[in-house]
Amino acid sequence: MRLALLGCGTVGSEVVRLLHEQSADLAARIGAPLEIAGIAVRRVGRDRGDLPVDPALFTTDPLGLIKRDDIDVVVEVVGGIEPARGWLVEALRAGKSVVTANKALLAEDGAALHDAAAEGGADLYYEASVAGAIPLLRPLRDSLHGDRINRVTGIVNGTTNFILSAMDATGAGFAEALEEATELGYAEADPTADVEGFDAAAKAAILASLAFHTRVTAADVHREGITEVTAADVASARAMGCTIKLLCIAARGADAAGRETVSVRVHPAMIPLTHPLASVGDAFNAVFVEAEAAGQLMFYGRGAGGAPTASAVLGDVVAVARNRLAGARAASESAYADLAVRPMGEALTRYHISLDVADRPGVLEAVAGVFARHEVSIATVRQGPAGGGPAGRGSDAELVIVTHVAPDAALAATVRELRGLDIVGSVTSVLRVEGGQ
Repeated sequence: MRLALLGCGTVGSEVVRLLHEQSADLAARIGAPLEIAGIAVRRVGRDRGDLPVDPALFTTDPLGLIKRDDIDVVVEVVGGIEPARGWLVEALRAGKSVVTANKALLAEDGAALHDAAAEGGADLYYEASVAGAIPLLRPLRDSLHGDRINRVTGIVNGTTNFILSAMDATGAGFAEALEEATELGYAEADPTADVEGFDAAAKAAILASLAFHTRVTAADVHREGITEVTAADVASARAMGCTIKLLCIAARGADAAGRETVSVRVHPAMIPLTHPLASVGDAFNAVFVEAEAAGQLMFYGRGAGGAPTASAVLGDVVAVARNRLAGARAASESAYADLAVRPMGEALTRYHISLDVADRPGVLEAVAGVFARHEVSIATVRQGPAGGGPAGRGSDAELVIVTHVAPDAALAATVRELRGLDIVGSVTSVLRVEGGQ
């Protein structure tokens, strides 16, 4: 079985090493040896250390490599939308199986890849696109195919999980925790994709597509990052017996007309310390799946890094190579449900709201009246010393309110009205609460 490898960076180099070190075992598992027929890179002459590969295999012509008649499987670890999309569509239409770790492409235009795979009768595997080495996508696509998945909640970005874990452990602010993550190599020089939730949103779209048999793109995902999470938020969560995580949440539910839809969102949220995801620290990932027959399942492990991601890539390579030898093809994309994606305003959630208010009679009644007007029920209220509202507004007390479950639109409207009250100096914090009542 001859492979074309597109990209030879952190992940691609590990793929080459594992193919070399485990060649005999891989051949035994597949029924034929795996051979790298070519490696497409940007610069052929770059020093790649002691990488166990013939330098003559490197090329700067990925499309020419893909079009070769002797290529059986194309492995793409370059990333990005273009030109990767064109390369993979070309390979799939030509009947060549594709293994990719490209979450951005799958989340933006996975439909083009699935359609090309169907047209060419080829396999498209992408286990490495979400949660690194954790075997997650294939269980969703195959093992749970006879069940009905109702909800998927996950920590799918190691950088933000490290930052929030550090803030919780040390009391540091966001900037300090990000600096530590950068020094340790967990954060990129430009961490925007991670801390603003773009990476997690792409993975959420892929998870939702598989779980609910519906094409979901990154544009369908409501996205918020963690840059506004403060040390005070973390302390408040701890006081409630909670911790803060950047969650991806995909759930089935009915819309206002009673039609089944899906909600897909990424945002920071407080979760109880008793929730299985609360103990997921450092740069680890975990995904919590709730299915009707199987019940609650959790998948946990390293979600990034060269070796873990390469492990997932090679698992897919073994699967597609076996299929080609058997003259078979894996099940095609399952998007039969074609469910509509609910807007964020219809998602059901809870809010944790901190207010600096005037400490005088009638304040609590006025605040409660705002919640009542928007049909939002209050679960708990805690009053304490002020956090320091704007000068001249008479803000000398703090209210911390946690709501019961309500539509996000009603909760957001409540916060907007609270900001306009004369008795409210400032709304100092708004965070969603998930994972328990």
